[in-house]
Amino acid sequence: MIPASPSLQTTSSPPSFFSSDDLTRLDLTRIPKHLAIIMDGNRRWAIQKNLPPIMGHWEGAEVITDMVRASSELGIQTITVFSFSTENWLRPEEEVEALMQLFEVYLIRKKEMMIREGIRLETIGDLSRFPNQLREAFHAVKQATEHCRKINLVLALNYGARDEIRRAMIKILELHQKHQFSPQELTENLISRHLDTNRWGDPELLIRTSGELRVSNFLLWQISYAEIYVTEKFWPDFTPRDLLEALAAFQKRDRRLGG
Repeated sequence: MIPASPSLQTTSSPPSFFSSDDLTRLDLTRIPKHLAIIMDGNRRWAIQKNLPPIMGHWEGAEVITDMVRASSELGIQTITVFSFSTENWLRPEEEVEALMQLFEVYLIRKKEMMIREGIRLETIGDLSRFPNQLREAFHAVKQATEHCRKINLVLALNYGARDEIRRAMIKILELHQKHQFSPQELTENLISRHLDTNRWGDPELLIRTSGELRVSNFLLWQISYAEIYVTEKFWPDFTPRDLLEALAAFQKRDRRLGG
């Protein structure tokens, strides 16, 4: 059984995370449209506190809610979070099973909040390996929130960037079988159009928690020109204030995009 948690509870009204003084630190005309996050450190956070590793994931799930609300308040349009990688299946079976339960509980408890606050749920990756009941839960919440327009929450599930590119190549080969085209027509734009993230464009900023200096097979194609911000904090300790710091650092950089 997955342990009970005081987190993941619905709330009656969205909090305001930033004061007017906070917002003066940012140029609100230069907020990234698409933010990507590698949420690292859940298990280490729990171990430091002598808790079961799954409790770190519970706390990390609640931080997602705060980050989406805070991002929406700042004008970010899409937030893509690395929720479960293709490599995560190698973790202990009981942890994987508990994560599957956590996803389902999160969907059940947060659906009404997402509808109320204009959060549209989307997923990338290959959900076919997930339990049927969980796939149905994702489908139900995606349908329930498809009219929401304030911010997109994109969960990367059973996702790996190499696998995404592989699946994109399969789609392009299938397209070629139907409508043959020359090698010169295999452009970067064509590849991008067949990636999971095509609808939202490439992220301008990638945040990684826990201090690790790697991208861990996440959005390899899409982050080619993204700014990368690394913090030593574990994901359960990451706050809207830390998001503000990341955006302030982002805006100080000279983004020359290959120049």
